[in-house]
Amino acid sequence: MAETRQKLFDMFPPVSPEEWRAKAEVDLKGADFAKKMIWRTNEGFDVQPLYRGVDIENLKATESLPGEYPFVRGTRTNNDWLSRQDIVVEDVAEANAKALDVLNKGIDSLGFKVNGDVKLADLLKGIYLPACEINIMCCPKCALGYATELVELVKAAGCEETFKGSIDFDPFKRQFKHGVAFPGDVKAMATELLNAVKDVKGLKVLSVNTKNLTNAGAYIYQELGYALSWGNEWMAMMTEAGFSADEVAHRIKFNMGVSTIYFMEIAKFRAARQLWAQIVKEYKPECECACKMVVNAETSKFNQTLFDSHVNLLRSQTEAMSAALGCVDSIVVVPFDAPYQKSDDFSERIARNQQILLREESHLDKVVDPAGGSYYIEMLTASLAQEGWKLFLDVEDKGGFNAAVAEVVAAVNASAKDRFGKVAKRREQLLGTNQFPNFTEVAGDKAAAKCECKCECACEEGEVKLNDKRLGEEFEEIRLATEKAAKQPVVFMLTIGNLAMRLARAQFSDNFFACAGYKLIDNNGFKTVEEGVNAAMEQNADIVVLCSSDDEYPTLIPEAVKLLDGKAELVLAGPETDEFKEMGVTNFINVRTNVLSSLKAFNAKLLK
Repeated sequence: MAETRQKLFDMFPPVSPEEWRAKAEVDLKGADFAKKMIWRTNEGFDVQPLYRGVDIENLKATESLPGEYPFVRGTRTNNDWLSRQDIVVEDVAEANAKALDVLNKGIDSLGFKVNGDVKLADLLKGIYLPACEINIMCCPKCALGYATELVELVKAAGCEETFKGSIDFDPFKRQFKHGVAFPGDVKAMATELLNAVKDVKGLKVLSVNTKNLTNAGAYIYQELGYALSWGNEWMAMMTEAGFSADEVAHRIKFNMGVSTIYFMEIAKFRAARQLWAQIVKEYKPECECACKMVVNAETSKFNQTLFDSHVNLLRSQTEAMSAALGCVDSIVVVPFDAPYQKSDDFSERIARNQQILLREESHLDKVVDPAGGSYYIEMLTASLAQEGWKLFLDVEDKGGFNAAVAEVVAAVNASAKDRFGKVAKRREQLLGTNQFPNFTEVAGDKAAAKCECKCECACEEGEVKLNDKRLGEEFEEIRLATEKAAKQPVVFMLTIGNLAMRLARAQFSDNFFACAGYKLIDNNGFKTVEEGVNAAMEQNADIVVLCSSDDEYPTLIPEAVKLLDGKAELVLAGPETDEFKEMGVTNFINVRTNVLSSLKAFNAKLLK
């Protein structure tokens, strides 16, 4: 039988972008197209509601294949990333035993956070170096010693050609964390490092740790632009010191963060590889392979929360997916309980399994750059690349990353301040913290964990340092204060009048005050204000929220103010108008309210 083929879409006429836009505007019924349909990103560009083939036809990067310059589609012809787990070394024997254990549980890259008195021979005892990536995170002053010892171990194992690993030489760590510039001669120390590791080609010793910027609240384009500038600082500095472009580029490792903006993060890694390849190319390396960017991605700590902490699993899962689909070289999943305790065996096992699920169940390692050709992601990649490149050029105009480091800190802190403001008003949402909190959750012994850095670099503190607060920390402080108070404030919903409006506003108010951990008493509705006020007083309410419609408020407010007579705080769920203020209302909550400042004010009044 002859095979017949039908072209299913021949019956539909082609639709031009202009025709689609015209139809969309008709369906919007007069609403502004730009406000309703176009997303203005924090990165400084607009995202359209629809992209078509014509939008990407002039993008040169779409013509390349995975593994081909400019590496926007990946530096490899596979997507088999390394699953990494970081271990804090407090006791060498325990850290070694833990490393050997997790290597049998799906981990093939280890990170060790060490102090200056650790012997790597003891730490790495029994670990088969040719089969496992080893990353040492240490004080910059200790980097040379660890590098020298690690090279000796690699040579003893006979795997100089196949070994993969890194020494975290980061002279900016002290500035970012403590506000004090690194006192050593960076070029001289980096020169010693490069000479020390020359026989082990897979050992990277020049770090670009922009994960610290992500965890301080940087926007995506900022991490991208500053990563490029930081990497270029290494290239310029060390080629001036006499090393070839190939020697320097092959020793640089990027440790980048991942936020929860799923598609933007995929695009970030693609744009980063493309721009970095172009930067290195300008140094005229002998091998195009020197243009490949090596990236370790770490899920965000900035977005993690103390309350409803299992939501952190959802955040880190999407972040890890972005990194995997963005074709990074290795991934660290931060355990969900990191905001409030030293992670235990359970949370670390879950973090490992999150990557195993992506690899063994979702098979994300089987396809390289699955996003390639997607009109949306290709346009995000191009737009991010443009904004990141602008920032890179701006930093270079100011003398490079080292010269502009104080401005980098100020810019990231300004972004963090902006994001804290958005979270306070719920324009940026943290599920379980500033939106839809668990009403009955109790923190108990949980408290926000603070890093206790024992590194010798932390001997003093300066003023120009990165923000070290998580995004939800101020909300958590309010809720923890409520929990520790002698009496938990009681919020009573006085629902009356229009059924739809009173239910909607009561639900909004429940969600609002639950963010502070108050006790909530909801109601089906009252026939009169007096009935509602009497019921509230029987429940010893500290706050009475009047929930009704705008049309009914002029009748209901005077009676509520009179009957309460200061026995409880009256809150109106609705618009803040001069008319309602003249009737005696001083507290209003609505979608424009700054939730954080309002809850702080109520805590100041109610917690004794």
